[in-house]
Amino acid sequence: MSSNLPLAERLRPSSLDTFMGQKHLVGANGVLKRIIESGATPSMIFWGPPGVGKTTLANIIANTTKSRFFTLSAISSGVKDIREVIAQAGGLTSTILFIDEIHRFSKSQQDALLGAVEKGTITLIGATTENPSFEVNSALLSRCQVYTLQQLSEQELIDLIAQAFQKDLKLSKSNVTVQEYESLFQIAGGDARRTLNLLELVIDNLPEGEKVITNDLVISIAQQATVRYDKDGDMHYDIISAFIKSIRGSDPNGAVYWLARMIEGGEDPKFIARRLLISASEDIGNANPTALIMATNCFQAVSVIGYPEARIILSQTATYLASSPKSNAAYMAINKAVGLVKQHGNLEVPLHLRGGYTQLNRDLGYGKEYKYSHDYDNNFVEQEYLPKKLSGVKLFDPGVNAREEELRKRLNKLWGKKYGY
Repeated sequence: MSSNLPLAERLRPSSLDTFMGQKHLVGANGVLKRIIESGATPSMIFWGPPGVGKTTLANIIANTTKSRFFTLSAISSGVKDIREVIAQAGGLTSTILFIDEIHRFSKSQQDALLGAVEKGTITLIGATTENPSFEVNSALLSRCQVYTLQQLSEQELIDLIAQAFQKDLKLSKSNVTVQEYESLFQIAGGDARRTLNLLELVIDNLPEGEKVITNDLVISIAQQATVRYDKDGDMHYDIISAFIKSIRGSDPNGAVYWLARMIEGGEDPKFIARRLLISASEDIGNANPTALIMATNCFQAVSVIGYPEARIILSQTATYLASSPKSNAAYMAINKAVGLVKQHGNLEVPLHLRGGYTQLNRDLGYGKEYKYSHDYDNNFVEQEYLPKKLSGVKLFDPGVNAREEELRKRLNKLWGKKYGY
């Protein structure tokens, strides 16, 4: 193969024998290996980060099953292109249509595939870096098997590099050896394709007489390591999840690290601030009501102040929330209440709680026996505030922290006999 092609393309496997990684799918007992060898290929979607073999697997399936192979990119293709492929497939018994970045297809573009996939006119193989549950129409998703591809381990990448030196004529003649791998992996971000192409870039630019690749050499040649963060991709969801879980776990160090990852990746500060607002209520709540005030002010501030200064406001709020006492009592209370609503439906509002806004309402007894709390000592009088069927059901249970212990004591004094506070 021409050495003018990138190394990753020169080494692209044409069979499972030389395919690297994804042992859970294509290893000895892998489900995808059995499917490929059977020749009965269903429509499927490959979900995984860049450079893990999604396109390569599609090609291997086409080669192994001797299928006619069409490929489209969701970035540059539309409904017209899809219909042309379906028309060309015609009555052929085995036609594979591979669509790269299928998550970028609109609903109408995805709908254009439905009939042909359902009838078996084409076998669809889609590739996506984003969770297909969010980005692929449910109708199309239900007609496809979804397989998750994993980032290659460091050992698999080392094996891939060793394979490159064995099989590629250019590399095998270079007499170069790799002494250190860390910078190769860091800069490529676990992407096998980028790892191979970066390796070739380094070899092509080694100082005269240098035959050993070290971390410093890789960095000096690549010039800068890039942060792997796709604010429109699945990594976006993984990092915001790590950020919120660090706050929930009361670790300001973890929180500010994941915050830095998002900032360096160019994440919208308002997106981060919105998640801080949610966390302030869901994870802290009445254990520290000031947290919600802080988060609200943070959102307002970053709405008018952009980067780089917005990072300071976000850091202040994130570390404050992470350091605050935690309670999910309010979150659990609304979840329980919603569960009761779904379970029991629209239970009647007790008459004394209804509004006697019109004479007809008052004649029907609306609000007649309601007791106005402020007319009683301590602004409290016991009466029923739930539908009769739910009387005595406790939905709010204060957390174990200083602030909510005060709430518990008050509620116990008022409602202890009824709700067991």
